[in-house]
Amino acid sequence: MLENPRSPRVRAVAKLTKRSARTDTGLFLLEGPQAVREALAYRPDAVVELFATPNAWDRHPDLRAAATRNGVDAEFVTEYVLGAMADTVTPQGVIAVARQIPMSVRDIFDSSPRLVAICEEIRDPGNLGTIIRAADAAGADAVVLTGRTVDPYNPKVVRSTTGSLFHLPVSVGGDLDDVVARAHAAGLSVLAADVKGADLLEARAAGVLAKPTAWLFGNEAHGLEEHALDLADHVLKLPIFGKAESLNLATAASVCLYESAFTQRAADAP
Repeated sequence: MLENPRSPRVRAVAKLTKRSARTDTGLFLLEGPQAVREALAYRPDAVVELFATPNAWDRHPDLRAAATRNGVDAEFVTEYVLGAMADTVTPQGVIAVARQIPMSVRDIFDSSPRLVAICEEIRDPGNLGTIIRAADAAGADAVVLTGRTVDPYNPKVVRSTTGSLFHLPVSVGGDLDDVVARAHAAGLSVLAADVKGADLLEARAAGVLAKPTAWLFGNEAHGLEEHALDLADHVLKLPIFGKAESLNLATAASVCLYESAFTQRAADAP
C-alpha cells in the first residue's frame, strides 16, 4: 500500500493536474469510479495505473471485475495519499492514470462522419466537457478542438465528460481553416452557431439540418470571429421564446447537436 504522500510516484501522479506535465508525459488523470469505469469498458488499453483506497475498492465490485478482466492491477493507497494525487477536494476513492488518445483531424474526416462538433477557442473546462458529453449523447462521430481551446485532458474537462471522452474520437490542436476545408472535402455542411445568424427552425424546415453536418461553436464571451463565420455555409441561432437574454454555450451546443441528430434520423427513417 502506498502511504507516503511525498513519494516520487505520488508526486508524479499529482503533477498531471498541470498541463505541462500532461504534455510532457502524454498522460492524464482520471478521478472517480465513473471515469475509471468508462475507461476500463471502452479503452482499457489506455489505463496505465489504477489506485484505490481499500474501502472504495470494496464498494465497487464492478470495477474490480473490469480491472481483472482487462489485466489492470489496482494498487491500494491511503485516503491521505489519494488526496495528494487528486485535483478535487474530496476524491471518491479511485484514481487512474491513462494515456491520452487523440485522433488526427485527417482520420476523423476520412471516416465519413455525419455529425461533428468543432470547438473554436472554447476556454471554460466545464463547457467543453459538457459539449463532448452532449456530442456523445447525440450520436456525433467526433469532436474537433481548434485554436486555443482548453485541453480536453484537463481534470475539470475529464470530469465534465463523465466518461464520454472514451466514447468518441477527439482531435486536439487543429487549425480552423484546415478543419473546415477537410469537413467540406468530406461532404459536410459547416453550420456556425452565432446570435447574429438566421433562425435555426427555418433552416431545419429548409432541410439544412438533414445533411451531414459539422457544427462550429465559439468562445463563451466573444463568440466566433468574423473570419470563422465567413468559413461556414450557414450561420444559425437558436430562437429565444421566453425572456432569457441568451443561452449558456454548452446548453446551446447541446440543442444544436440534438436538432441535427433528430433531423438526420428522421430523414433516414423508412
